[in-house]
Amino acid sequence: MRLLEKLASVQHEIWSHWMTYLFSVCIENSDGSYTIPVEKVQRWKYQIATQFDTLSELEKQSDREQAEKVLTLISEDKDLVREEILKEG
Repeated sequence: MRLLEKLASVQHEIWSHWMTYLFSVCIENSDGSYTIPVEKVQRWKYQIATQFDTLSELEKQSDREQAEKVLTLISEDKDLVREEILKEG
């Protein structure tokens, strides 16, 4: 599998993890839609507007855990990474 496909797969896992969490904290409506609680909206709007280096350590750790998934893939498949880099050059 190409590096791009492997990275895309990891990104999909990250997105899927986020969506599972998002639905778990929302209120399911009778029509199948979801309502996001106002405190979550406020928190996430704050996080969207905040640079990583000014987030709390807890918030940073959450982002680091997701980044670790990408780093793990890259470190486990160094030959594929090298091959992709050579292809680009």
